[in-house]
Amino acid sequence: MGDVLAGFHAVWEFDTDSVLIRFERGIRKPKLFQALGERRIPYEALSSVRLSRGRRGTVVLHARPRPGADPLMDAADGQLKDDADPYRLVLPADRADRAEYYRDRLTGLLGPDAAAEQHLVAAPEPPLTFKAYDGKASFDGSSVAFRWFWTGASSAKWKSGDQSFPVDGLSGVVWRSPENGSSAPTPPGAWHNGYLRLLAHGAEEESRDGAEQDPASVIFGLGYGPVHESLPFAAAVLQAVRSAGPAPAPAPQCRPLEPHRGPADIADRIRQLGELHDAGLLTDAEFSAKKAELLAEL
Repeated sequence: MGDVLAGFHAVWEFDTDSVLIRFERGIRKPKLFQALGERRIPYEALSSVRLSRGRRGTVVLHARPRPGADPLMDAADGQLKDDADPYRLVLPADRADRAEYYRDRLTGLLGPDAAAEQHLVAAPEPPLTFKAYDGKASFDGSSVAFRWFWTGASSAKWKSGDQSFPVDGLSGVVWRSPENGSSAPTPPGAWHNGYLRLLAHGAEEESRDGAEQDPASVIFGLGYGPVHESLPFAAAVLQAVRSAGPAPAPAPQCRPLEPHRGPADIADRIRQLGELHDAGLLTDAEFSAKKAELLAEL
């Protein structure tokens, strides 16, 4: 088509077989869009395009990707809020005619309304890292590593040691948004919300242990693991897992990277917990419970 449609947060550049979405940068732009930068979406990756009236004198051109076509949207699993949906282009109402024109043109170029057999949209490229509440997650393209933080990791994770998970030993990824609207609500009384869990071949989607205790998971909370950092990470891992193919046998187990720390390290963790408590980031009950867990390791 060789034309451009500019909205408030993005510009769609139409080509013969794909649309290039360039996300605008700026203080008031969605952080997820800034993290993505730009994405090329083949028309065959889309199953529908619709135009609707938006809020406050706007219209919205909204494309819907096919299941399995985009690892980012597969990882999000319907949890993104409307203003963070990279497939929504919000335009002034006076551009409704142009938006309608492109909607009609795109309708004849879309893929089938069926799941894609392979990812058609590229995920962000590794290496990628982000800080969760209880550890640092990193992905180099072949394995995922979790390195636990002294102040955040549960005793179960701390005892298990830092973890490394080869991609060919994984069957999938579960991402639960740290923001309201997650499909996995926070249990009553819990301070954290959301997590990233790696699924080993043959494992159930939800292990019997909660994410806080599961060494194949990192948890979000208190500003750690925001959507614009943890979701692109999850998408990149999911794409690599799917590209790795069927499960090898037997399924490999996660392995510790470092030996367990001694009493001096536990003392340092308690000191740092005290600093978080003094700063008001941990309640009296949370501080006491975590301190008791650490003292029990001595």
